[in-house]
Amino acid sequence: MIKTFRGQIADGGIDVVNIHTNNGEIGYRIIRFQIIGIDSSATSQESTVKIFTVPQTNVDSTIDLSSQTLLAIAYRENYSGSNNSDPSEVIIFDKMVFNQDLYITHDDATDAGGCNYYFELEQVKLDLNESTVATLRDIRNIKNV
Repeated sequence: MIKTFRGQIADGGIDVVNIHTNNGEIGYRIIRFQIIGIDSSATSQESTVKIFTVPQTNVDSTIDLSSQTLLAIAYRENYSGSNNSDPSEVIIFDKMVFNQDLYITHDDATDAGGCNYYFELEQVKLDLNESTVATLRDIRNIKNV
């Protein structure tokens, strides 16, 4: 089963996507992730949207792919006043299975405002061992943040 999520997040905003279950036997993996600005007439945008497995307390544009809590990142840059008005976009996501809530952050270096996001999660049935490992991994990551 595929679950879709979409939303709008302000510059400097943090959204929470509640997907956890009481027993943790349902896991998910990201299969698609996209972002687009709110205002199509904006002259510039430089958005960084990240999806984490643990709660976030600050929002910035720093990208650290070695972070064990970072599941996905989307970077979109559009400067309509430049010679190349086509937006450039980079999207990277991990195929790791998780079973806890997701935390989405957005930083726009141009202060153009908010951003829309869309992502798809593939639902995966976890056995007891897989569920325990996924939950313990998230607990360990929360303590290390």
